[in-house]
Amino acid sequence: MKLGDSLIEKGLLTNERLSLALAHQKITGSMLGETLVKLGFVSSGEIAKTLADQTGIPFIDLSEYNVSEDAIRLIPKEIAEKAGFIPLRLTDSSIEIGITNPSNIQAIDTASKISGKKPRIFLIDNTGFYETLERVYFFLANPIQQNIETAINEIKSSPSLPAATVADLAQNLIMEGIRRKATDVHISPAADTMNVFYRVDGVLQYGFCIPKAAQAGIISRIKVMSLLDISEQRLPQDGSFSMSFLNTKYEMRISTTPTIYGENVVIRVLAGGTGQLLRLEGLGFDPGNTKRLRALFQKPYGIILITGPTGSGKTTTLYAALREVDLIERNVLTVEDPVEYKLSFVKQTAVNLKAGYDFALAGRNFMRQDPDVMLLGEIRDEETAKIAIRASITGHLVLSTLHTNDAVTSVPRLLDFNIDRFLLSSSLLAVVAQRLVRKLCSNCKEEYQVTDEELELIDISGLKDVTLKTAFRAKGCNMCSNTGYMGRTVVGEIMVVNDEIRELIAAGSSLMKIKEAALKHGMVPLKAAGIQKIKQNITSIEEIVRLID
Repeated sequence: MKLGDSLIEKGLLTNERLSLALAHQKITGSMLGETLVKLGFVSSGEIAKTLADQTGIPFIDLSEYNVSEDAIRLIPKEIAEKAGFIPLRLTDSSIEIGITNPSNIQAIDTASKISGKKPRIFLIDNTGFYETLERVYFFLANPIQQNIETAINEIKSSPSLPAATVADLAQNLIMEGIRRKATDVHISPAADTMNVFYRVDGVLQYGFCIPKAAQAGIISRIKVMSLLDISEQRLPQDGSFSMSFLNTKYEMRISTTPTIYGENVVIRVLAGGTGQLLRLEGLGFDPGNTKRLRALFQKPYGIILITGPTGSGKTTTLYAALREVDLIERNVLTVEDPVEYKLSFVKQTAVNLKAGYDFALAGRNFMRQDPDVMLLGEIRDEETAKIAIRASITGHLVLSTLHTNDAVTSVPRLLDFNIDRFLLSSSLLAVVAQRLVRKLCSNCKEEYQVTDEELELIDISGLKDVTLKTAFRAKGCNMCSNTGYMGRTVVGEIMVVNDEIRELIAAGSSLMKIKEAALKHGMVPLKAAGIQKIKQNITSIEEIVRLID
């Protein structure tokens, strides 16, 4: 079966989108698969999974896989690239390799000849292939951790601080964050040292202990790169800089704050456009909630809010929602901070606070752009909230995010912005509250009997028909860098605003009554959704306790 027909059969593509992609292909001359990915109609991962189903070859998601250093040491990069495969892992009897083309016999022969082992093949996506190939071989040739340790030893033993060494150390500390796929790098001064932490999958990991002598140099280097005032150490400062690395442009957001031991620096690492756009099914919601979400995003007007703390995947859910919208028939405009993914047929803008372009100004301007769907990156203030309400009651679908702990508390949060109760009740379609929980490493997770102490800790007493006798827990292995976890998934609750809830909001009823009505009409609370993930052996009790009250 042809690729386009297979994708249509799987429900990943429509005939209209295929026709549009073929029209683009005639102009650009690209392969159909490349055109579909570039237009955002399907991801390269979805194409690879489709091919995997057709051929019976297992698929591996490289974003949730750590390539073995032993395997890449065995096969030189030039040979792997030429033959079109990535060496993934060595076992006693085989070498596991990832290929993008199911009929790539050359890769199988080359891996077998060099390793002397029987190849075991997996299908991987095209985008992940090139990104991973560059990443793993670069870090093999440039051992960042070793370079950092060498610089630390040089600083400790040198009476005069080498400026070049300190500058390289600052750069390597950031590159180590990229290697670990960290979202944030924390450089924290202490009394006689400086500590570096990396936030990976939402959890801080200890990185390095740096001599105090290098503190001023490292912080000054980062501030110079961010165009901050290096002489100002008494006040907090914010800045940013861009960094191209391995064919990817990274946007670094810098925040400094004075502490009793010197300036503390946090670097937010934003990888522009990397990672694959997910569909609603791939986020982690259960089938019932996925069906609810799909129905909601087809609505012609109203507000849908995604809530949760920073780093809970709200933006990813919004982008997955946009993939459900018919982008050919509906005019979609977005304002974001920053634009994290580029979508074809979507008019995307980024806030520019220095120029005075914020969410509120963008929202007002969008109303004159003949929109059908508006995505406002975040409702931060009263003006933005009122623009969102006004847009929704004049026939537009508005998508946005809000910082609240659960779905129900978004109602008083919006009322705090001086929104009229009647207008809020008539415009709000649904609120999705979510968290990102780490998934247990499939290679090393272990089953055990749940203790009474753990049951008391997770407190399932308020949940009906929920029992928990056995569960899986994190152990740690080379595949997951000894963390016991690999990748993350969504745990969420969805409050769909029906007529009863609408009346309760308009009447100023208590949160308890609104929550009772939402539960009566099918809302699954966050904790219950989290326990379901435990029972499905996806995550651990420890992880749910860490993230969900």
